[in-house]
Amino acid sequence: MMPTTNALIVCVIFLCGLEEAVVSQHGRCTGNQCFALFQEPENFLGAQKRCKGLDGKLLTFNSPDTRTIMTILPIGLSGSYWLELSSTDRPREEAAAGLQNCSSISVSIERNFTVTWKPCRENLDGFLCNYTFTEPCGVLKAGGGAQVKYTVPMGFEANDTEAFPPGTIAVAQRTGVKYPDSKHLCFSKGWIRAPWNCEVLQGGCEYSCNSTCHCPARQTLHPNNITCSKDPCAECAQECQREGDIYVCKCNRGYRLAQDGRSCVDVNECEEDNPCTGEGEECKNTQGDFECGCEDGFEAEDGVCVNIAICESCEHMLCDKFNGVYKCMCREGFKVSDKDPTKCELDCRERDCKAICIPNRDNDKKDMDQCYCPEGYIIDMTNSTAICIDINECELEKQCDHECENSFGGYRCLCNKGFKLHKGYKCVPTEEEEEEEEEDGSGSTPPYPTTVSTHPAAVPPYIKTGSVLGITMFTVLCVALLFFVVRNVAKRCRTFEFSSLKHQNIDIFYLQQVTTETYKRLSFDKPSKNDSQIL
Repeated sequence: MMPTTNALIVCVIFLCGLEEAVVSQHGRCTGNQCFALFQEPENFLGAQKRCKGLDGKLLTFNSPDTRTIMTILPIGLSGSYWLELSSTDRPREEAAAGLQNCSSISVSIERNFTVTWKPCRENLDGFLCNYTFTEPCGVLKAGGGAQVKYTVPMGFEANDTEAFPPGTIAVAQRTGVKYPDSKHLCFSKGWIRAPWNCEVLQGGCEYSCNSTCHCPARQTLHPNNITCSKDPCAECAQECQREGDIYVCKCNRGYRLAQDGRSCVDVNECEEDNPCTGEGEECKNTQGDFECGCEDGFEAEDGVCVNIAICESCEHMLCDKFNGVYKCMCREGFKVSDKDPTKCELDCRERDCKAICIPNRDNDKKDMDQCYCPEGYIIDMTNSTAICIDINECELEKQCDHECENSFGGYRCLCNKGFKLHKGYKCVPTEEEEEEEEEDGSGSTPPYPTTVSTHPAAVPPYIKTGSVLGITMFTVLCVALLFFVVRNVAKRCRTFEFSSLKHQNIDIFYLQQVTTETYKRLSFDKPSKNDSQIL
């Protein structure tokens, strides 16, 4: 139970005086008295005042009782110290000396001492005090095997007594443990556990007191509620979490715990997992975060990066935005090239279109100019004008398995019923098409019929239509001429007569294939005409 208000005020006055008094390093308590040695240079009057500050007085020395002096003086101590002499030990010369000399004791290293007289104004090495107290406290009972250390108000430890003066501090602490279990204050024959009233010795708190004990930054209050222990999270750079019986450091989003387990390092999201995946976006790392910006040649519009660099390279210097993307445009009669989105090519949607020519001033002939046609067209000169004529790929060669349908600048292949178009030109049965798709790993089938608009022209563009027509006409004329020649020869052969062969003296022989036997028979059985003439 807390003491009453009046008693508390008395305790405050007493203990505040204790704080201002000189703290002794040597002393002992016995019964209801405590004896203390203060090693502080003082004159006689100053020593008396110091002892009275703790409700005591200078020690009175009695010659028969030297044991008390011996227990107070530590081994190896030497010097001169103020004390009082009993009436029986006062020498007769004291009256003659008056107030000029005062009693003291001189101590040697061998622990021999003598009572001497010193000038009262002289500063000696210290003084001896005697305190008598009432309402003592008994021995503090501490559990858990803790040992108790007692510090009396004079400032020295008194562990060899069973009665302690008011204001004694008792600290219970187990061996090998860094922090004490509890702290107590002797008051009115009882022990008050800390923290007590903050006006008395800061409530027994190690750091500061404000109704309860408080600790400085990066320290936490120990479970004993009086001492400050190192905060387990004090070295954590950002966050700390408890995991089981231990505390571990954590980092905020965008940071990662360093190898030391305490500090945090920035995570470079741009290198590890680029979150800026939009077209033209680039990632910029920041401390704990990242930013998505636009690459060079792109500008942010409506939250997306739009490519504006392509507009600078458009051939016709025309550019427009479609679905948030800038694309090159072409003048009327032209279209954007499929091979280069910045180039324009002639857009011919008819059978005949005017070619694009680059004039050559060194040449007088128009056909010597460098002219170009769209893919699927060939150049022909008509009235000194370069014309692009559509190539009918279906007539020049077999482009498709089944049917071919010509279109301006290209053609498309068609398949008969029960077949499907495969690879743009091949017609396969429906079941075979499905098998080939499974083998190719394709899950889609071109629609029926399929238009193939990207087939190249079957005839090279440098071959002119006029040349083809000329060759064709020449071939026809040659065939016709050959026909008339053969017919004329046949007529002449009917009326042709071998006049030389009709001479009467000329025999006409006809060759006939005969066997060997026939030849012999004819040779011997039938004499020749010449033989008859000889006979």
